[in-house]
Amino acid sequence: MDIQVLVAYATKYGATKEIAERIAQELGQAGLNSDVLPVDRVKDLSPYKAVVVGSAVYVGRWRKEAVKFLKSNQKSLAERKVWLFSSGPTGEGDPVELVKGWRFPKALQSVVDHIHPMDITLFHGSVELNKLNPLHKWMINKVEAPKGDFRDWEAIVSWATSIADALKRSFL
Repeated sequence: MDIQVLVAYATKYGATKEIAERIAQELGQAGLNSDVLPVDRVKDLSPYKAVVVGSAVYVGRWRKEAVKFLKSNQKSLAERKVWLFSSGPTGEGDPVELVKGWRFPKALQSVVDHIHPMDITLFHGSVELNKLNPLHKWMINKVEAPKGDFRDWEAIVSWATSIADALKRSFL
């Protein structure tokens, strides 16, 4: 199937990159072609019929490079099928419940309204103290955030599969 999908991400410590890679892997297993790139390395969206964009979340905000990507490419993104994901909360349970209903930065709502994504989701994140810089380590300890890898790979695979299914239906 000749559907080219971009999976673009912004990460600080690598957990969101691993989510993006897994999404691309699942798309590939479904017969779709995909490229996985950091958002700041994406130069041209014209080869892609669909785009998946994800960012690590810190204090309810997407990484700056992801925000810049969405804003500078909103016209092109509005012409494609787009899915958005955030990666961030740690701990047990539904990630949306853990962050009291938050799914996406409110500051980006006007961009999202213009793009009209197919879906927006929130995945659990990962906090590995040995990877954090001293300031982030201090902040995590200060707020007593749960530490460890809480990513739900089953949920990630399921979401990626739903993207593949939607693309196959759209472009058959």
